[in-house]
Amino acid sequence: MNRREEAVRIQRTLAVAATVALLAVAGACGSEDSDDKASGGGPDKADLVVWINGTDTPQEARDWLKKTFEEQNPGSTLTIEQQEWEGLVERFTTALTSEDQAPDVVEVGNTQAPTFTTVGAFSDLTDDLDDLGGDDLLQGFVDGATIDGKTYAVPYYAGSTYVFYRKDLFKKAGITEVPTTMDEFVEAAGKLKAESGEKDFSGYWLPGKDWRDAAALLWNADGDFAVPDGDEWKGNLSSDESVAGLTAFQDLYESASGAAADANEADPVTPFCAGKIGMMSRPGWVYGMLTDKKSGCPDLAKQVGVFALPGDDGEPAPVLLGGSDIAIPAKSPNQDLARKALALMLSDDYQSILAKAGLTPAKESLASALGDDEFAQASIEAASNAKLTPAAANWATVEGKMILEDLFSQIAQGGDVEELAAEADETLTAELN
Repeated sequence: MNRREEAVRIQRTLAVAATVALLAVAGACGSEDSDDKASGGGPDKADLVVWINGTDTPQEARDWLKKTFEEQNPGSTLTIEQQEWEGLVERFTTALTSEDQAPDVVEVGNTQAPTFTTVGAFSDLTDDLDDLGGDDLLQGFVDGATIDGKTYAVPYYAGSTYVFYRKDLFKKAGITEVPTTMDEFVEAAGKLKAESGEKDFSGYWLPGKDWRDAAALLWNADGDFAVPDGDEWKGNLSSDESVAGLTAFQDLYESASGAAADANEADPVTPFCAGKIGMMSRPGWVYGMLTDKKSGCPDLAKQVGVFALPGDDGEPAPVLLGGSDIAIPAKSPNQDLARKALALMLSDDYQSILAKAGLTPAKESLASALGDDEFAQASIEAASNAKLTPAAANWATVEGKMILEDLFSQIAQGGDVEELAAEADETLTAELN
């Protein structure tokens, strides 16, 4: 067995373990003891642990949260532990079943939240909603974390990706204007790739496993990952519309991407700075990384342009509405203090820091904090037609098992789209029900 086969075996073993753990969470969190903890209480002083995922949350916000919480709660401390997105579902299913391991506040992907809210892993925040922002909160995120009229997570930030491009490379390839339709976009990506003459150059950076950015091609063709089927869900990737979208992904990958077919959307800042990428879809906060002196390309600012990915009709394409929720694990012994920390993370001061870093704030009233430059406008335009993944309770399991990464990677490697889509539909239908 080679290394890759062994990695796949381990990955699938973890996925099965995660599913079993989810069932354990459902049983544990449904207990009377868990309900008591979730209703509030806990010591007046404690050492709180907050899980933040990835690098999206800027250091300024982290420092503000720790300092403000500890000033307002003498004798208590707050520690931020950064988690990585990859493997997060597995770590959650382990930590959230144990009072000894459960953090006090957690960031969870907005597409993952429905699974954990359904099994009762988070505390009920319904009575806190008005104080946290009420109708000012991003409603789609609130809805995704609401089960049977009770809300178990609240929005943290949102962020639709838009296209960053190298103006100098556009000029070199003879592209005088940014694309305004999907056809023009694909043509520009191909021109950039052809002009470079380099195999590892990406006219448009699109790793094979990057299903989140590829979703725009699927939705642009009116396809979808899954659709409701009565009280259940069924995979929809083998529909004519979805196959057209998946084929568009395969064609774009083959004609314009230099990224590996078995790679995920790991940070592309270094190759972008090095002139190895002409266009890439990334969230707004990436601009700060591109222009940071520590990034290795401090003089790149004048060469970076942005625009919302265009669809077939010239309107913004339906990109994935990414972002995160924050929640309090039901197993946390520090319910009251955790609520105070969560409230600080939704405060205008904290959310404004996120907005200045390019993250769409959790409150609609703070949208102006994003600014009014071309980057803010691209973010607003991209979000205007953004979509969410299917609102299925078991969607996090799909992500945890990397079903879509496997599918798109095989398509990028030249696999038969219709056959792979049909196989994926069977898997999705089984996992979502």
